[in-house]
Amino acid sequence: MKFLIREGTENDIPSALKLVKELALYEKAPDEVEVSEEQMKIWGFGDMPLFRFFVAEEQGEVLGMALYYYKYSTWKGKCIFLEDIIVTEKHRNKNIGSRLFERVLQLAKEEQVKRLEWQVLNWNEPAIAFYKKYHSQFDGEWLNCKLNYSEIQSAKA
Repeated sequence: MKFLIREGTENDIPSALKLVKELALYEKAPDEVEVSEEQMKIWGFGDMPLFRFFVAEEQGEVLGMALYYYKYSTWKGKCIFLEDIIVTEKHRNKNIGSRLFERVLQLAKEEQVKRLEWQVLNWNEPAIAFYKKYHSQFDGEWLNCKLNYSEIQSAKA
């Protein structure tokens, strides 16, 4: 199988959102996807882009993507957060995820970031096994915290 890894463009947003929805279904949360194509276009390609992504493509078909953004650590400096690697189900186990991850890893080296970070669900054994191949550190010390939209709106500020 010959496929190309390239930077994602605004024209790839429909395929990217389709991948996001496929991931949500896999993670048993299909109703949690709220973002629209229009929002992704603004947030990815507007005046202040919030994310970037690489796509794996074969003959014009997007087979997968790796979506990332830059973040800043007060202790370390510039970092990259890998939000998701998603490969369509019918194209899994064809080295696409590895090539996408390695492209983000290459970017992290080029940009000389201090950390490359991501999260993996504790029940997602295939993903955990994938990341172990890269000698990844699994952090049991830090807890993930978040407020969702309605919690933010109702919080006292």
